Amino acid sequence: MNFKICFAIICYFVLTSVQAQEIDLDHTTYQNAKTSLDLLQELLAIPNDANFPEDIEKNLSWCEEKLESFAFTCTRLNTKSVPLLLADYTIKKANLPTLLFYFHIDGQPVDPSFWFQDDPYQAVLKEQIEAEGWVDIKWERLEEKLLNPDWRIFARSSSDDKSPFVMFLTAFKTLREENKAIPYNLKIILDFEEEKGSPNLAEAVLANKESLSSDMLIIYDGPKHPTNIPTIAYGARGNTTVSLKVFGPTFPLHSGHYGNYAPNPALRLSKLLASMKDDEGRVIIPGYYDGITLDEKTKSILSQVPDNEKELQGRLGIGEVDKVGNNYQEALQFPSLNIRGMASAWVGKESRTIVPATALAEIDIRLVVESDGTRLKKLLKKHIEDQGYYVTVEKPSSRERVQYPKICQMNSRGVTDAFRTDFDSKLGKWTYEVIKNCFDVEPIRLRTMGGTLPTSPFINTLDVPAVIVPLVNSDNNQHSPNENLRLGNYFDGVKTIYALLSAPVY
Repeated sequence: MNFKICFAIICYFVLTSVQAQEIDLDHTTYQNAKTSLDLLQELLAIPNDANFPEDIEKNLSWCEEKLESFAFTCTRLNTKSVPLLLADYTIKKANLPTLLFYFHIDGQPVDPSFWFQDDPYQAVLKEQIEAEGWVDIKWERLEEKLLNPDWRIFARSSSDDKSPFVMFLTAFKTLREENKAIPYNLKIILDFEEEKGSPNLAEAVLANKESLSSDMLIIYDGPKHPTNIPTIAYGARGNTTVSLKVFGPTFPLHSGHYGNYAPNPALRLSKLLASMKDDEGRVIIPGYYDGITLDEKTKSILSQVPDNEKELQGRLGIGEVDKVGNNYQEALQFPSLNIRGMASAWVGKESRTIVPATALAEIDIRLVVESDGTRLKKLLKKHIEDQGYYVTVEKPSSRERVQYPKICQMNSRGVTDAFRTDFDSKLGKWTYEVIKNCFDVEPIRLRTMGGTLPTSPFINTLDVPAVIVPLVNSDNNQHSPNENLRLGNYFDGVKTIYALLSAPVY
């Protein structure tokens, strides 16, 4: 077992054992954190699927009311759909920097049939019991003197991303009760369409550039490292998506009559997708990885993240990994080409003996700073054409279906850019030192987080550096049924934001 794996295991057990003993309810911050769990339940109870604007309005009004009660000046930034909410707490001292905090309040849709509770929006407190799994416990248990940090709060958006906002409200309230001033100007931006890709964010930021102007951006989203050691992410991958539809006969054909005669689009699409990567998972489209090199300094930075690769593979249930990088962190430094779904004809009980008419694949491309999403989509299109396909954005006409032997309809969405901030930047060093002093432990610094955040408009338009401060547990089931928040993470999240609100930016 190498040093890095040993370090990760030791840190995990040391940190979790410390957390189990240090929910100090006599400390003002933790007492307020405990009290604010009622506030968290209240916010979680408001459905927040961005596909339902009337529910989003309820969330927006709730947040607006709470921020205004703390003397924030709130402004709704109107968009083509639902507004963003900007809250300003400016001290108006010229020598103080302005920090912008980002949270999103919307959540993924829910299918209650997959949840182990009646209503995914009504928070349930649970503890894990051996041989029984997660078992409901009464909220009154929170009145006990010693709280178990491993209890979980199950509800949609309990971790992604309502709880960080309530952590902020709690930390801010504590500062006010202690009559402590925030040592910088503060702005809050709340996004209510993040889970839809924030389609109107870029336009809104451009239109409100002056109101949003700031010196630094802190994004409160995403999970901590699996060791649960305090984590800072200095970048995030971008994203764009592509749909590929390959055509066969005009309508499904009887496979007995037309098998061996009519080309099968499912087979053709499978071969087309397989042509994009080698057997070890590397994209072989020419130029796809151009501009990306990992020098020894970068590799050294990546090696400091205490990942346990064998444990990770065991948790994921995989016997081998793609060879895009030499390890997990290196893999995140390259653009991906992921088949996120496929469909053709019918399967299972609905399967039938036919030659399908079409085959569809949905692809997502995760981007890094060095890669351009528009360019990669052009490379993808050229590759498809090189395989003999006529590529169109519209459904092919009857004439085109006869004229071109192989047809692929290619459609794509816009591009969310990646970003990355230098570890040694003013923001990078300040955030690191504050969190290190708060917990008396070296935070884990991630060069790039695997997920995508739609915050590039702030970074590009406002020209500000950004870091991500993830606060929730990594095993939180975000976007999935039974999303949950570890109680210890909630308390430590309040402590983290309190420390960041208290520290002067040097």
